[in-house]
Amino acid sequence: MDFFDFSFPIRISMPTAWESHIYRQTVFIVLSIIFASGAVTFFFRNKNYYFVQSWASIKSWLVAAPLMFLVMGLPEPWPLVFLTLLAIAGAKIFFQIMGMFHRSYFVLLCYAGIIGLGICAWYDRIDIYNSMPMIVLGVSCLVPLIRNSYKRMIQYMSLTLLAFIFLGWSFMHLGLILKFPNGVYQVMYLIILTEFCDNTNLAVGRYIGGWRMFPGINPRRTVGSTATSILLTLFLAGSMRFLLPDGSDKYWLASGLVASLGGFVGDLVMTVVRRDAGMKTVGPFIIGRGDFLHRVDRLIFVAPIYYYVMTVIL
Repeated sequence: MDFFDFSFPIRISMPTAWESHIYRQTVFIVLSIIFASGAVTFFFRNKNYYFVQSWASIKSWLVAAPLMFLVMGLPEPWPLVFLTLLAIAGAKIFFQIMGMFHRSYFVLLCYAGIIGLGICAWYDRIDIYNSMPMIVLGVSCLVPLIRNSYKRMIQYMSLTLLAFIFLGWSFMHLGLILKFPNGVYQVMYLIILTEFCDNTNLAVGRYIGGWRMFPGINPRRTVGSTATSILLTLFLAGSMRFLLPDGSDKYWLASGLVASLGGFVGDLVMTVVRRDAGMKTVGPFIIGRGDFLHRVDRLIFVAPIYYYVMTVIL
């Protein structure tokens, strides 16, 4: 008997992914790793800055991970609806950081565009999906006419398009990935890998130094800590290759590299945005470090790169 091939005493009729033993196995393994990491980190949580940050992140995932698995295990279209809501929540934080959340016309336009991307993903209309940035830009150009105002409108239009590209068009590629074979597993695979890579980079940063890659943006990112986190992420990618439709080397190697390097770039780009705006965080994310956008900013580069890399490989 397979140890992980367990069944619930009470069968839940609605979820579909929960019917798969692979999904339940994934939930068991990931939650076990999080709880084990939390148990170890708990005793060192006040030792230094890095353990404080790691403990805060683990606490947040003790809450967020079960919720994520619960929602992603629901039947279609709820996983896609969940991702759309995450994108809107990320865009809200972005507008708050940029100090234009009160500009409701532009904010609502961005939200409407993100919902449109979700609908395009649901109906597999890639042609309209890729045209949405131009549609949002075109409609945003009409806002000054509707408002009969020109003050700072170029800035508002630019930031609206930037928010839509990052938190809409880029992030919602996760919705397109849901359409891949075992799409739900691949989305969870990416989320786990990107978060793992960031946490390991932070955890080993104190002990493995070297040349600081971008000291003016994030002085904690060194060559040694980044290379170590990439290697550890590749190891995790290979260990969890069973989530991919094909467990061959090219799949998990490409996935691990995209999650590591794409997530690294995404984190740095959003750090530039935050520092230029003079706003580090906007509210806590549950009980963890950073805000909600901190938890999803790596995916704005990982999702589209992974989508097109896998499209080529498939």
